[in-house]
Amino acid sequence: MARNTRIVVVGGGYVGMYTALRLQKKLRRSEAEITVIDPQPHMTYQPFLPEAAAGSIEPRHVVVPLRKVLKKCHHLTGRVTKIDHSQREVTAELSAGHVTTVGYDVLVVAPGSVARTLPIPGLAECGIAFKTVGEAIYLRNHVLSRLDAAATTIDPALRRRLLTFLVVGGGYAGIEALAELADMARYASRYYENIHREDIRWVLVEAANRIMPEVGPKMGRYTVERLLDADIEVNLDTRVKTLEGGHVVLDDGQSFDTDTIIWTAGVKPNPMLENTDLPRDERGRVVCTTELQVEGLPGVFCAGDCASVPDLSKDDPNAKTSPSAQHAVRQAKTLADNIVAHIRQRPLKQYKHNYAGSVASLGLYKGVAEIYGIKLRGIVAWFMHRTYHVSRMPTWNRRIRIVFDWTGALFLGREVVSLGQINDPRADFHRVAGGVRPAGQATQPPIGETAPDRVAAGGRA
Repeated sequence: MARNTRIVVVGGGYVGMYTALRLQKKLRRSEAEITVIDPQPHMTYQPFLPEAAAGSIEPRHVVVPLRKVLKKCHHLTGRVTKIDHSQREVTAELSAGHVTTVGYDVLVVAPGSVARTLPIPGLAECGIAFKTVGEAIYLRNHVLSRLDAAATTIDPALRRRLLTFLVVGGGYAGIEALAELADMARYASRYYENIHREDIRWVLVEAANRIMPEVGPKMGRYTVERLLDADIEVNLDTRVKTLEGGHVVLDDGQSFDTDTIIWTAGVKPNPMLENTDLPRDERGRVVCTTELQVEGLPGVFCAGDCASVPDLSKDDPNAKTSPSAQHAVRQAKTLADNIVAHIRQRPLKQYKHNYAGSVASLGLYKGVAEIYGIKLRGIVAWFMHRTYHVSRMPTWNRRIRIVFDWTGALFLGREVVSLGQINDPRADFHRVAGGVRPAGQATQPPIGETAPDRVAAGGRA
């Protein structure tokens, strides 16, 4: 009796979760065994991270528990460290601390991407990325705690530092995080006697000469205008020279101190791919065919941010699909169908998706959108942004919870309380117990200092 086909899915993000979800629906138990390996026990729907950070959505509602959704799959919570296709083995360091190898017949490579960092002095010590729900929660608490600290100091220099917030990177992630967090901070300022909206300074730095290139030049200019209307400083064609100690120096001569540095300057394929024998292009992405198979390796499939997939919707034969949620969700459907076809020895289908458009939130009741060539602005675009993304959110459970969150915020207003204690929950216990803090344990940074957050903490493997 022939054994079941062993399918291993590396990564539980967009591609990994959606692929496994579709496979468990289309394959019989007698056909295949599906194992999903990811460092986290959940999938994060990243387009909703800005709203989670701003308090419009409960953070737990933007993540999908893998074990709850993928009931017919096996799960390993751990970080894949190596793929050896010559032996058809995946090596993973599990959360319990030991290392194991998992054999496969069919492999799905979907570890996603990590923050693309640069060798800027001070970045690793002072910056924080915006790719995980943990980073979103931290930033929400951190921004509000800076207001608390600023309200209690009479030192004008320290006050300016605490109320200055820097975002580096003008793509979707940077603009939406900037707009939502700025909205939240200024909304919260009404509850402080000695902090006014105009006291809070938000600065955007972008190396290119435009922001959000996906929505076109005209909509990009409109977005800049709305940011300026919100008193957000926009620096285009500008690069960061140093961030040491929170002292920011830009290449145009500007310098200032800040306690908050949010790094959203692009992504790169997960570095785990360096420990594989899979073919990769000059940008480190896995080279794929139009059927989402890894080039030259039947039985190995790849999609998402880490995949170099030909874009059949464009005339340019060298064009590749962009690293976006729009492509990832649709590629997962084609990928899963092609795995089923591969197992059942049927022809595979090519992946082709015509660009439908882009939507982005610029804060509460503000947005930009371009859908099938139609440009929308303001509250209509904002509504389209919410409608599209809630429709893409996996499971009705999460969709309903998110709509309830929005409804509550609409009638009751934002929650603007900082829960900074979650960053160091044992601090009070150690203080009253008089104990010595274990080496390496996190400590709450002194007022005016930035917590040493890992910039690329959002990577999956």
